[in-house]
Amino acid sequence: MSQRELKEAFFRNLNGTSLQEVALGSFLSPLCLISRGLLLILYHQANKTHLLPLPVISHLLLDFSVLILPLVLSCTLLSSHLHEVAIIVMIVLTCLLWYICRINSHPVNTVSAFLQSHVQLHHVPFVTLFRVAVNVKTAISILAVDFSVFPRRYAKTETYGTGVMDYGVGGFVFANALVCPEARRKNTSESKMKHIAQQILSVWPLFALGMGRLLSVKMTGYHEHVTEYGVHWNFFFTLAIVRVAASIIFTVLPPSQSWIVALLISGIYQFTLDTSGLKAFIIHNNDRAKDFLHANKEGVFSTLGYVAIYMAGVQVGLYVMQPRSQVRQWVKALFNLLLGCFVLYAALCICQTLVEPVSRRLANLPFCMWSVAQSLFLMSTLGLADIILLFSQRTSGCHVVPSSWTMCEKQSDSVSDKKPVEIEKYCFVQAVSRNQLLYFLLANVLTGLTNFTVDTINCSSLISVCVLLLYMLTNCTIMYVLHLCGITVKFW
Repeated sequence: MSQRELKEAFFRNLNGTSLQEVALGSFLSPLCLISRGLLLILYHQANKTHLLPLPVISHLLLDFSVLILPLVLSCTLLSSHLHEVAIIVMIVLTCLLWYICRINSHPVNTVSAFLQSHVQLHHVPFVTLFRVAVNVKTAISILAVDFSVFPRRYAKTETYGTGVMDYGVGGFVFANALVCPEARRKNTSESKMKHIAQQILSVWPLFALGMGRLLSVKMTGYHEHVTEYGVHWNFFFTLAIVRVAASIIFTVLPPSQSWIVALLISGIYQFTLDTSGLKAFIIHNNDRAKDFLHANKEGVFSTLGYVAIYMAGVQVGLYVMQPRSQVRQWVKALFNLLLGCFVLYAALCICQTLVEPVSRRLANLPFCMWSVAQSLFLMSTLGLADIILLFSQRTSGCHVVPSSWTMCEKQSDSVSDKKPVEIEKYCFVQAVSRNQLLYFLLANVLTGLTNFTVDTINCSSLISVCVLLLYMLTNCTIMYVLHLCGITVKFW
């Protein structure tokens, strides 16, 4: 077998892992966030100074060591010990939190006052954290999957199953929906047709990137898994089509009815899969040379499921972006997100028993439910992590933890003097958030270059992890430098 055939065989006939393991793996991101925040608060308490005096390289290395390194290890060397790692980290964080809060002599009154206090109003930190977490995990996985140290159960499944990378595509669509103009209640053009035209023009970079990937794969003979999207289709095309389709839907129905659209699309699509020959056509018909539809059936029809996920994300975005000022209100909102997560997981278990298992290849109803449920879980746990950090900030008197809420005594207070904008310049999360599409594109380019220069399948575990860390450090450093220079790469 050629090297390309070996790599393509490396991705075939995989069945994924359990829902619990995927959720546990995503739970590490909130723990990493808390770790970074508590370390910065401890530094503030020890030195009684802001974090800005630290060298720039120290900020980058700290964020990389605490936010990136654990995620790389969790899907490679430590993938078989996630439970133990999570328990140990939680114990350490509990001890750190107790140490920080022990100076408070009235904990009950402090908690009560904390819940009544107000936070900054101009953005929702855990939405940014969620989008960055999905992007970073995706960047790690698209290269890690080429190494044998990456468990095969985490890779994308052939037809049915729940791999870590299967959630990545659904989570990416959901993350984009959270901050779309409709979710942010941004006024659109008075002319609906003009708005659709604007959206079509706005997604041209995605079409261009899709064409670029298609041409580069075909011209270089790069390995590909055709049952993922098809012969010519790729995820960039899916993202573009989903955005345009959503814009067309919003010309007919208001964004507040997005959840109804999500249910209708996913329900009707699942009904069609079960009652027609569409499912058999997608899974079993291998006559890809017949026409474009036969060649790209997975990519074309799965778009329906991704549109449903996008519409659900818009509905969640509308809820999350509602104006709230008190900590108590945000805690209630996070509780509701968790409740929605548990309801969807319960419905998913029933659906997998009575209908069919999760299938990323089909983007069926169970896959849509799983993508939304897992997204709600990750987003709500990141929000709760931020609440913990906010409480630690209030207790310690430190108000400079980046990518986190800032406390203010009352709703009308300005927060600009309590949390210097400069601290965000040294935050890796803000660096990725500033150029998310570029980060994703750069990760894809570096992945291709690495595969052409390294025999990924036959690398030892240690070499594999070192290559992954070097790849992530390169990607992160480029984003960090661009952020420090105030450069936003947006050419559309």
